[in-house]
Amino acid sequence: MSQTSQIQQLNQKLTEFYDKMASWEQSVVKETGYSLAQTHTIEVLGCHGALRMKELAEKLAITTGTLTVQVDKLVSAGLIERCAHPEDRRAIVVKLTAEGEVIHRQHNQLHLDLVTDLTSDLSNDEAKVLLSCLGKINSAF
Repeated sequence: MSQTSQIQQLNQKLTEFYDKMASWEQSVVKETGYSLAQTHTIEVLGCHGALRMKELAEKLAITTGTLTVQVDKLVSAGLIERCAHPEDRRAIVVKLTAEGEVIHRQHNQLHLDLVTDLTSDLSNDEAKVLLSCLGKINSAF
């Protein structure tokens, strides 16, 4: 197989996977009543803990202006809160509330269940190779 043909096939498989994953995520999020953007914000805070707005915006790959709208909605919903930074009293961080933590755990479990299902036919060695490949692909971003 030529390099060009292999790249074309990889492109097709990655695009197909992305489309399926995005569709799955949309269907799961729709049932919660929260938007996909709100769910991603909860997910990042659940994984990383309290973050400054700039740090959170970078992890979500959005502007701080866009993030402010999301944060305001999530604060109103009681899922996150703004707090003084523990080491810099001038700075503000956002973090999940107890209710936000529950939402994060529930959503994270759905992801874990999906990954378990998707990888159930892989051998341990195949799973290790997949993990390594995804790590390399993600670091390229």
